[in-house]
Amino acid sequence: MSEEINHHRRRFFGAAALTIAAAQFGTVTLAKAQSSNGTIADVPAIKPGTHTSFSSIKQVDAGVLSIGYAEVGPADGPVVILLHGWPYDIYSFVDVAPLLASKGFRVIIPYLRGYGTTRFLSSETPRNGQQAAVASDVVALMDALKIDTAVLAGFDWGARTALIIAALWPQRCKALVSVSGYLLTNLEASKKPLPPKAERDWWYQFYFATDRGRAGYEANRHDFNKLIWQTASPKWNFDDATFDRSASAFDNPDHVDVVIHNYRWRLSLAKGDAQYDELENRLAKAPVVAVPTITLEGDANGAPHLDPASYRNKFSGKYEHRTITGGIGHNLPQEAPQAFAQAIVDIAAS
Repeated sequence: MSEEINHHRRRFFGAAALTIAAAQFGTVTLAKAQSSNGTIADVPAIKPGTHTSFSSIKQVDAGVLSIGYAEVGPADGPVVILLHGWPYDIYSFVDVAPLLASKGFRVIIPYLRGYGTTRFLSSETPRNGQQAAVASDVVALMDALKIDTAVLAGFDWGARTALIIAALWPQRCKALVSVSGYLLTNLEASKKPLPPKAERDWWYQFYFATDRGRAGYEANRHDFNKLIWQTASPKWNFDDATFDRSASAFDNPDHVDVVIHNYRWRLSLAKGDAQYDELENRLAKAPVVAVPTITLEGDANGAPHLDPASYRNKFSGKYEHRTITGGIGHNLPQEAPQAFAQAIVDIAAS
């Protein structure tokens, strides 16, 4: 396999390839999360959907944003920052957070730019969704909360954001949990066409590249994002109340601008902000991540994603891959909160 990985448009190779990768790289396939020594997880079992709210949402000025975030657990505990993706929000972690708090962690779950109560401080700031901007937001949040280092964990945009911090600011990242592995966007690699089936899987990206697509997302973001949930997690039978709790985060006034810019930027159809050029140049070199890492994948992820074999050599520190079975889709922390929390507990102890 070529050393060059298309970090932006994640190829889907199918269940057979995942099985081969498991045999070759020691993938752990789990019906329940297990600790690294093979014993049953010490994170307690929980039925997904047990929790439906956070006690409160806090706000803090950080960089160019006023960031809304939930906080759970003891104030003096080791910090875990949980990062959501698109089109999701902090409720992806509503069951994960109390599990981690019960283990003594201070858990911070921020709304990314364009979601929930997070707002830009100035109307003049570009509503930029490029990867380096989103990662810089999280570093600014850590600075504002006086957090020197934390375990970072996420999926989708959140996994990419956590990975960027681990790669570019390793002193700020004690350890990493990344769903779907190594997700850095490489603009040059993204210019290369994929096989037709893989291109079809990215239909919404091409839709967003058009004025019609932007208008369609603006007008139909609730139904559009519900469709993404259904296709990305085809075996997750979430109810309307679960979706609607997250859907309110998409009413953010900057949401459409940030999302559309992100996907157009990935296709080189929108410019990034020059202040992030140096960071993006470093990311374009596909840096190896040295912090301790566990990567996760659901066995029923309907979103485009890489074969774990393709990114094993991008992690040079302590590393483990776990495939979580039982019909688990793209929103792994909300669908399998025990497995996600256990990965954090295990890697934090490394």
